[in-house]
Amino acid sequence: MGFAIFSFIAVFALVASGGLLLFYREAMIQRISAVISPTTKHGTLRGTLEQTGYALGSMVERFERVVPKNQADISVVQQRLIRAGYRSDSAVNLFYGAKVLVPLILCLLAFTTGVGNYSPFFVYLTALGLGFLLPDFWLSNRISARQTRIRLGLPDVLDLVVICVEAGLSLDQAVARTADELNLAHPAICDELGIVVLEQRAGCPRADAWRHFAERTNIESVRNLVSVLVQSEKFGTSIAKTLRVHADTLRTQRRQKVEEQAAKTTVKLVFPLVLFIFPSLFLVTLGPAAITIMESFGKIFQ
Repeated sequence: MGFAIFSFIAVFALVASGGLLLFYREAMIQRISAVISPTTKHGTLRGTLEQTGYALGSMVERFERVVPKNQADISVVQQRLIRAGYRSDSAVNLFYGAKVLVPLILCLLAFTTGVGNYSPFFVYLTALGLGFLLPDFWLSNRISARQTRIRLGLPDVLDLVVICVEAGLSLDQAVARTADELNLAHPAICDELGIVVLEQRAGCPRADAWRHFAERTNIESVRNLVSVLVQSEKFGTSIAKTLRVHADTLRTQRRQKVEEQAAKTTVKLVFPLVLFIFPSLFLVTLGPAAITIMESFGKIFQ
């Protein structure tokens, strides 16, 4: 009897120990790792970089109060920042702070390098004007690059949406699955599709969510896609066939655009040929003849 009780207690202890090891294994690993290599969050390189970024961001935000602005200008800048992919609350303040900080940095560079000594008024005025416009140029470049990435990734996204719809998923589920699957290959357009999914989950109608997508991106192909989806939903046509045809149309348009750019190269090569290549050819071909003629005329007039 005593041996049976002892065996039961031993087996129970072993099972309980195994259960604790299974359920608390991750916590134990973290504790062991903390004991073996004790590092704090702020002591790591990533924490240091994050702290530096936060400090620089807060410093730049303080300069944004210097720039005079109204609510209409803030709305336009915020819309441009959203099109570039910057949706944080501090993005507008950072942008206006950069419009103050960049001119000061350029003036400081002109002063330290000695360039401002030649013509101080012109150099510093140019530095102030260029520094004030540089954030706008940079933001326009970011918007254009993001729009290009969205435009190039749209056919692949539509193909995967068609596959998901034909597999039995609804359009909303297909868009959500596509945004998860292609997040690494096409992060820009998947980010926008994720916002569409979130808006629909929040209660926004499907047509309005897709129209917001077109307004955020400001791309003609996306506007055409939204129009096709709204019409397909309105008239009850097959979404899979509609998206497949639209994806083929986008690829055809891309091919035609490449062919158009290739056809323009002959016209664009005229100016380099006339300015750089033809003078060199004339010099090589006519130079020896001109030297021979000059020598001949020199012998005649001696």
